[in-house]
Amino acid sequence: MTTTLEPLEPAEPLEPALSVRQVLTLERVLAGEPEVVAGAGQLDRPVRWVHVAEAPDVGVMLSGGEMVLTTGVLLAGDEDKQAEYVRSLHRAEAAAVVLGLGRAFPAPPEVMRRAAERCGLPMVVLHRPFPFAELTEEVQSRLVRRKFAAVSLSEAVRTALTGLITAGAPLQRLLDEVAAHSACPVVVTNLAHRVLATAGERPAVDDVLRDWERIARQAGGSEGDGWIRAELGGRGERWGQIMLCGYRGDTATGRLLADRAAEALVLHRMLGGTSAHTWEEQSAQSLLTDLVSGVVPARQLLPRARAAGLPVNRRTFVPLVVRDVEPAPLERVLRMLGLSGIVAELADAATAVLLSLARDQDAAVLTANFAARVRSESGAARTVVAAADARTAWDDVPAGVREAQHVADAVADSSAALDLPPVVRLKDVHLRGLIRLLRDDPHVQSFAERELDGLLCGADEDLLAVLRTYLATGRNKSRTAQLHHVSRPALYRRLEAIQTRLGVDLDDFEQAASVHIALLAHDAQQG
Repeated sequence: MTTTLEPLEPAEPLEPALSVRQVLTLERVLAGEPEVVAGAGQLDRPVRWVHVAEAPDVGVMLSGGEMVLTTGVLLAGDEDKQAEYVRSLHRAEAAAVVLGLGRAFPAPPEVMRRAAERCGLPMVVLHRPFPFAELTEEVQSRLVRRKFAAVSLSEAVRTALTGLITAGAPLQRLLDEVAAHSACPVVVTNLAHRVLATAGERPAVDDVLRDWERIARQAGGSEGDGWIRAELGGRGERWGQIMLCGYRGDTATGRLLADRAAEALVLHRMLGGTSAHTWEEQSAQSLLTDLVSGVVPARQLLPRARAAGLPVNRRTFVPLVVRDVEPAPLERVLRMLGLSGIVAELADAATAVLLSLARDQDAAVLTANFAARVRSESGAARTVVAAADARTAWDDVPAGVREAQHVADAVADSSAALDLPPVVRLKDVHLRGLIRLLRDDPHVQSFAERELDGLLCGADEDLLAVLRTYLATGRNKSRTAQLHHVSRPALYRRLEAIQTRLGVDLDDFEQAASVHIALLAHDAQQG
């Protein structure tokens, strides 16, 4: 059987490892008119070295991966030696055998050919005289150049990542650097194969995450097709892995890259990075932040959510926002109740929780149980747990998270917090919630400034505080005086000053309501 071979293009610094096929396409080899007579299906074997050997027991001198060159001069006339020669190469895991035809063998020896075919060992014959020294020199120099290029790449990656760590760069910046060098998606997972972070071109990363369930099931298998992994851990403890997904270079170089990346990530984690959050928290925070912002369509975030371990198929989603409770206690509550969900810290002492429930579970009851357990764990009876209505479509989740955040903001620092239900919803925040929604409207801003101008222009914050309490208590003068620790006459004088400055009569319901709405809008804008 003859295989047609084309000349090899000039080598790139990071070309794949030289295979038997590539060696045979070198110009110097093509001059010898090579013909593959056996093992044509194994031509992609990597060639680690080229070895010229005539001894019948050559196998004992090999360590694997060699392309053996021979004229067969010591094998001529002895078919048993010819067959054993091939078998010994197979046992030594040689990459291929190249036989130069000439005086010893004017034609390909059938015994050797059959033995090579049975062993799956590529056997090549050269029809024209060919100086083996030239082939050895050519291949060895290419292998050395390739090895040097791999080492140089490894050091370049190590230097770049060390510099980023020294500069306090976040995890994502390190992964972006690894992805730039590997030219393929990079994924970091925990021991449960849940995705903690990714890097690379977004479409390629999304393709990987879309099929992550299958990939995760095979994560313990052998490497292949450019899937190269390195363990993350230290001090005898493993806690994750980094994976190059679809690396197109040779496996050895890919392993070097993965190892350098793993070393950097372990160091980054040991030093604490630039944040107190764990990588799991950062992953959840990134996902929920993207959901809330709406910059990335929810449909595109679905693979990330699934890869992060959140059940998403035929589920009911309940977006929550909890105030003044850290993510860790909320994650403990999820585990205690056996609920699936992700937790992420937002701004202004708020933490988002996205529950994922089975369709046959009672979302209202489980949400109430969650809120009760959160208050019990935090020891704060006034902890605000805001919730949006349950969603059955993933595309509706971003609006739900924003709604829960809006409800939590509406009751923040509210004197009415004592009267709130265990789980606060949009219907519970009434006028305050509406004002929060409209706080950025220019007309609302102008209205607030116009109504409160007499107080906002002055420096007397005490009068503004008194007005806020007076209106929040339903214009209860006794309660207002008590809360501000002043006598009734003193409170009357302050209320008169407020009415004079604003030009209103607070005993008139409509005027008082107008001032109250303006004050709510002002506070919402300030908050």
